[in-house]
Amino acid sequence: MMNFDLALQKHAEWKSRLRSALYAREKLDAAQISKDNVCEIGAWLHGEAKVQFGKHSTFQHCVEEHAAFHREAGKVATAINEGKSAEAENMLAMGSAYAEASKRVGVAIIELKMQIK
Repeated sequence: MMNFDLALQKHAEWKSRLRSALYAREKLDAAQISKDNVCEIGAWLHGEAKVQFGKHSTFQHCVEEHAAFHREAGKVATAINEGKSAEAENMLAMGSAYAEASKRVGVAIIELKMQIK
């Protein structure tokens, strides 16, 4: 069962997963990564969490930020798949669109958690 703390942990694992694929020159399914309802958090947000928390004002914001993050992660995966290592590395760096989207998801999950309490 997903909860807010597990959601934050699962979200944090994405950067490691992408960086690992970059260094291992592993091919990723960029189309799947770009979808916001495929990962564990996305399945939770579009299912159980929607039922439980959908009425809260911060819920939709959390869903939107999660979707934006996956669009950015998909772009990183595409760069990795195309062998654009330097570009992918820059896309994962602090201050990048990916990093900012990642930060916004974390904040949105925490805001939703705080509103629920």
